[in-house]
Amino acid sequence: MKCQSARDCIVLLNYGELPDELAGVLEQHLIGCVDCTEELEAFQRLEERLATTPVLDPSPNLLAQSRMRLDDALDMIPPHGFLTQLRTNFYRWVGNVQSAPALATLLLGVGFLSGNFTHRYQVANAPKPSTVVTVNHPTEGVIANVTGIVQTPNSELVQVNYNKIVPESMEGSLDSPEIRNLLLVGTNAAATDKVRMSSVALLTDECKAGHACQPSADGKGVLHTLMVSLRYDQDAGVRMKALDGLQRFVGQDQHVRDAVLEAVMHDPDAQVRQAAIGLLEPVQSDSSVRQVLQTVATQDANPYIRTASYNALQNAADIQ
Repeated sequence: MKCQSARDCIVLLNYGELPDELAGVLEQHLIGCVDCTEELEAFQRLEERLATTPVLDPSPNLLAQSRMRLDDALDMIPPHGFLTQLRTNFYRWVGNVQSAPALATLLLGVGFLSGNFTHRYQVANAPKPSTVVTVNHPTEGVIANVTGIVQTPNSELVQVNYNKIVPESMEGSLDSPEIRNLLLVGTNAAATDKVRMSSVALLTDECKAGHACQPSADGKGVLHTLMVSLRYDQDAGVRMKALDGLQRFVGQDQHVRDAVLEAVMHDPDAQVRQAAIGLLEPVQSDSSVRQVLQTVATQDANPYIRTASYNALQNAADIQ
């Protein structure tokens, strides 16, 4: 819903004439639009001010003076054709007949104006169930947070503004940018969720298949996400799967190589460290790789890791 349509709906809402099918749409628009929310609050403040304003009775001479001025203005209009003059004279004659009893005419005018003000006063003070926008599907979504609470003065009517999280799903190919972005977000899912493992596993398969997994200039993308999972994920299985996805880039990308070397030195899981050492086999002749392997082979507290590093250095020496 656009803002112009929302403002039209706000007017209908304040007069209790907004259709139910537009109430939910207006509610969703107001959640994300500050200008329209202020427009609604301005209408409510206007109604409150009108409700407290006393109704003033018009002067008894007001209607009579208005009719005299209207007659004078009509007399100053240039003459028209015969039929036009006949029609004008007829309506003027009817008006004079109706205004013959001056008191009745004044009472009619006073009654009309008083009725109009009375109706506006009743509308302003009557309970307005429509000001609380009806939720068409209250079971869909979860309330994320409450953003504001406004109570109408001298009443029990309360307006609560809130944001809602609505669950949605998307189906598509792994090559789809939308699906890929959702998988990237899934790598940051809650620690108790298995979504991270599924996301990293699918991204790893895409990298192994050579689908849009090359390093990006902005430091984002699948490759960057796998390195983040390798460094910071709390699940050893997720880190192992991220290593698998980074394997073909160890010899091509220095950032990937550094991430694998960090895993060799600091990862808390021995199996992940052994897998990282095996991943370095194509680049064991690199000086930084050999330095890390020598440090781990001589200083690491885990004998299995020391042995794996020592064997990797021996294999590199044999190749040379």
